[in-house]
Amino acid sequence: METRETLLDQLNETVSQLLDLYHTMPVPNTPDVYTDWTVKDVLGHIVFWHESFARNVRDLVNGIKPTPLKGKYSDLNQRCFDEMRTQTMENVMERLEIAHKMIQENILDAKLGFIPYKKGSRSYTPEEHLDMVNKHIKEHLTDIKKACQKTV
Repeated sequence: METRETLLDQLNETVSQLLDLYHTMPVPNTPDVYTDWTVKDVLGHIVFWHESFARNVRDLVNGIKPTPLKGKYSDLNQRCFDEMRTQTMENVMERLEIAHKMIQENILDAKLGFIPYKKGSRSYTPEEHLDMVNKHIKEHLTDIKKACQKTV
């Protein structure tokens, strides 16, 4: 597996691409990327999970017991929608930037061991988690780009 630094660089690039796409989108709430998921919903979903990752990493580095998300994926996604749909698009993207900065500030800390993902799921090394998060965001980024191209 690649080094933590390299994996963070890759995640930084993906997040940068996502922010660039947001800044060039004419109408961020449309179209649907997936059935009943608008672009804003997908971005909110990414932010919801990115914030969880950021909190867990920050807590571990600071000697605080992390509190990973708990519940079924469908329930967590509903919770995400309930929370994020009330936010402005600008606020959602600000939250992404804040969470990502928190990850950048903590993920390279040498004392960071296994990072919890979700209660009931296994924990991951920082390298595994960076790789998994990057792939997750890239997948959604590709789907957002495809959906936006359909409206042009």
